[in-house]
Amino acid sequence: MHPLFNIPKHIRVFRTLVATLVRQRDLIIEMSLREVYDRYTGQVFGILWALGHPLFLMCIYLFVFGYVFGVRTGGTIEMPRNYSTYLLSGLIPWMVIQETMMKSCTSVISQSNLVKQVVFPIEVLPVKSVLSSFVSQVIFTGFFIIYVLIAHRSLPWTYLMIPVLFVFQNLFMIGLSFLFASISVFFRDLKDFVFVFCTAGLFILPIIYLPRVIPKGFLPLLYINPISHVIWCYQDIFYFGRFEHPVSWTIFLVMSIGTFYVGSYVFNKLKILFGDFL
Repeated sequence: MHPLFNIPKHIRVFRTLVATLVRQRDLIIEMSLREVYDRYTGQVFGILWALGHPLFLMCIYLFVFGYVFGVRTGGTIEMPRNYSTYLLSGLIPWMVIQETMMKSCTSVISQSNLVKQVVFPIEVLPVKSVLSSFVSQVIFTGFFIIYVLIAHRSLPWTYLMIPVLFVFQNLFMIGLSFLFASISVFFRDLKDFVFVFCTAGLFILPIIYLPRVIPKGFLPLLYINPISHVIWCYQDIFYFGRFEHPVSWTIFLVMSIGTFYVGSYVFNKLKILFGDFL
């Protein structure tokens, strides 16, 4: 049987990786928190910038797109809330996903001294980058919920689904991080391709465009972009308050599990070669 179709072997590899991550959970959490703290070490306001940066960015986007461009929406069944809520509901997960993709390209390369230590579980490096980035999303979401309560004086029942989205988004980001981290060791240009995609992402994803203004010729590009479905799921919960994109939920859930598996499989196959290329 060709190794690619050896399902029992794939399952064993997958279970081994999951068991390793569970066993190293304390190390992963400690390294993730340290990465967050190290980012602000030596600064006057220190860890307070972890709150300041998300709040500042949210205010900038609200001012530019909500006030300067003057986009108006809300008060209808199709578009129940204001444009700022629509914008932030897709922007928040995208900002964290793009940060994760950028950091994953260097998560192994930048820690070559640890990678070359035989006893160190290098699987934790991509995962801790994901979790440290996810801290920002938790803070973003907290500010966003406060904004929605002030602007609309209530929250849709769909906000109860936030933990579900968080779980599957993290599976998706960890899978991407495994994949990008392993490929970047052999193809250093990957980070530049990811940078270009992230730079254009705000304009090629359904974040700033209202559904009614998206040209039909542009729709296929949105549908084939896997991150579009992540954005639509968040918009369903945060903005529409209903399952406006049921197909995207199916795609997102399957994609998250599939990406986690594929990324972990590729990482496990290539990690034995990391030391020779670093």
